[in-house]
Amino acid sequence: MRCCEIAIHTVFINLLFSTLAWCESPPNIILIVADDLNCFIQPYGDTVAKTPNLSRLADRGLVFERAYCQQAVCNPSRSSFLTGMRPDTVQVDDLRKYFRETTEYGKTIVTLPQFFKNRGYFCQNIGKMFHNMGDTQDRQSWSIDEVLHKGTHSADTLYYNTPTARRGEGFAKAPVSEAKEVADLVYRDGQIANLACSVLRAYPDQGSPFFLAVGFWRPHLPFVAPKRYWDLYERDQIKLPTGLEQTSQIPSIALHESKELWSYGNLRDFQALSDEQMRHLRHGYYASISFLDAQVGKILDALDEGGHADDTIIAFISDHGFHVGERGLWGKTSNFELDARVPFIIADPRAPRSHGKKTAALCELVDLYPTLVSRCGFEPSEPNHLQGSDLGRLFNHPQETVKDAAYTQHPHPFYRPRDQWEALGYSVRTEEWRYTEWRSPTSDQVVARELYQHDRDSEELMNVAALYPKIVAKHSLKLAEQFPLVPQKGKSEAER
Repeated sequence: MRCCEIAIHTVFINLLFSTLAWCESPPNIILIVADDLNCFIQPYGDTVAKTPNLSRLADRGLVFERAYCQQAVCNPSRSSFLTGMRPDTVQVDDLRKYFRETTEYGKTIVTLPQFFKNRGYFCQNIGKMFHNMGDTQDRQSWSIDEVLHKGTHSADTLYYNTPTARRGEGFAKAPVSEAKEVADLVYRDGQIANLACSVLRAYPDQGSPFFLAVGFWRPHLPFVAPKRYWDLYERDQIKLPTGLEQTSQIPSIALHESKELWSYGNLRDFQALSDEQMRHLRHGYYASISFLDAQVGKILDALDEGGHADDTIIAFISDHGFHVGERGLWGKTSNFELDARVPFIIADPRAPRSHGKKTAALCELVDLYPTLVSRCGFEPSEPNHLQGSDLGRLFNHPQETVKDAAYTQHPHPFYRPRDQWEALGYSVRTEEWRYTEWRSPTSDQVVARELYQHDRDSEELMNVAALYPKIVAKHSLKLAEQFPLVPQKGKSEAER
């Protein structure tokens, strides 16, 4: 009997100390979001990229090697992961829509930062977090107004901010690249990092927990960065893109005109890009990534200097991936792996078993919300509108899986009014395969199918849909379950 009492007492004490640990103060959160960053960084095995600070972050966190966005363009993706809902549910599928206005329940949606604000966190955003078209200030989400969160990307150039008479060559928007001998603070990302660092260094030890969102504008076009970041690379060591001549088996509906790229500089005057132009653009993309990486490094330093490193979770993601010439595409707005797959790193100082580890488990950006909620000790089911999964168990068991599929969608052609869309593309990524089907926007008809076998064709150059009808049927059923052929807008997946 005495042994039983001692055992019960021991369990009680353990539970008490566990509870007291959570009662002290939940961890702070820093959410860093890059713009148009694919997985061309060192933590994901890229041998060209110079990203030592993202490697620092990876060393203190868990790298999700197979994470996917829900739509590969800024506004739909951000509206999705910041609300925890998929694009069809939040009903944001273009660059203009505002998630508070697209559905009848939009005003009552509790966003990711808003969830923490409602629980006593001080929530601040510096940089591009929601979308930048118009003033997307979402005052429900933050404790104070956002800054450096709006404007055009072309305005974030030395060219744009130079008086017209002194610009020299004229461009409709801005040059496609800049490599000037200037300080980081000339560009928004340098200013964003500077302000974020001042917050981290000055934040009081005994203050409320904070949720600091840092939204960088790079490496989005135009490819601009101070010259020293360009100088990190030798142009002749940057390879040309792959798959330029291997698109015959890919349905044309899956490709696009790379309209975003051609709107910069004087590129519209060219019929096609030369090898030197392609190398220059890829060089610019890498330079922009290294510029971004340097800003991340400043934040890591400021976090350490401010004394908050041991009680702050850092999440680093990109809103979607990006093509830099592969299969002839420049930009995003496709369902291919290079656009759908994103960097996703979470560094939790209280989970040492995850530090420096990688997980191959499939996951999605829509999983970010419930995972951060759970990591901070709240119930991931408490926001009952969430459509993602809690990835928490992967921190102790990175070899496990959470879901068997990740979903991405995109209309074609994107940069046109909705009534001119020719097809709606729905894509599912499983362990070995990516299957995409293109449906008519006016009927249930499937107008094209794609199937890529990733263990043999990681670049998705060989569409093998005709060779594997049973695999197509299996994955088509998955898509039909996730994206019903007759859309029921405004309802959650649980109601469908």
